[in-house]
Amino acid sequence: EKGTYKYQFTQFGWTHITLLMVVASASCMIHNMYAGMVWFFVPVCLVIWNDVYAYVFGRFWGKTPLIKLSPKKTWEGFLGAFVTTVIFSLWAGVLMSYFEYMICPQEELTVTPFETVDCTPDPIFTPSSPILVPASVANLLNPLLESVGAEYRLGEKVVVMPFVGHVVSLAVFASLAAPFGGFFASGFKRAFKIKDFGDLIPGHGGITDRMDCQIIMSVFVAVYRTTFILSPKQMSVAKILSQVDLLSEADKQELLSLTHTLSL
Repeated sequence: EKGTYKYQFTQFGWTHITLLMVVASASCMIHNMYAGMVWFFVPVCLVIWNDVYAYVFGRFWGKTPLIKLSPKKTWEGFLGAFVTTVIFSLWAGVLMSYFEYMICPQEELTVTPFETVDCTPDPIFTPSSPILVPASVANLLNPLLESVGAEYRLGEKVVVMPFVGHVVSLAVFASLAAPFGGFFASGFKRAFKIKDFGDLIPGHGGITDRMDCQIIMSVFVAVYRTTFILSPKQMSVAKILSQVDLLSEADKQELLSLTHTLSL
């Protein structure tokens, strides 16, 4: 209809942005969950921690504006959140990796509380990477650690799980790159002259306003795992049976015959 082209193309653009921001990120989140809940909870906690402490540092010490799209964001908040997020990642990563429910791959996602999960931990969750401890750090921390127990005293080396290195990488991304998801959302809202995407949370907008950084973080975690961590695909009995169910009756009979022949 004449005179409605601008409106129609605006709605067309909104539809594609919604698909990009919601469907793609949700697919990545689900992919991460199936790999182990730790790949969902740790990134989510890192983004929340970074967002909170960027506000705290900016509120009390912020003086230098970071970007015009978000006038309240400051360099002091940005850098302070970066340091504290990396420190927090070490604690959160080590803590969550002690729970099998967190590190075991999921065969299916359920809402059953406290579900028992049993698996052989991936090698990245097994302490195997020695790290040299500077003498100054050992001298500083040993009095505190010895008050807990002599067995916690730091030596020249500490053996840590490779997951610690990966979680630090996630923390660096959450601190340096993920906030740009928020900057993108701010620019998007300014372009359409709106303050928030919604009004569900008084003073904080809607769900999308709180999840803007999580969108880019979930995509990064999926790409990071696929590129740097993912080992050759491991098959399980459940996965094999699910594939067998897709075969035709003739193929199932052929598979059964071949299985019987191999077992002889």
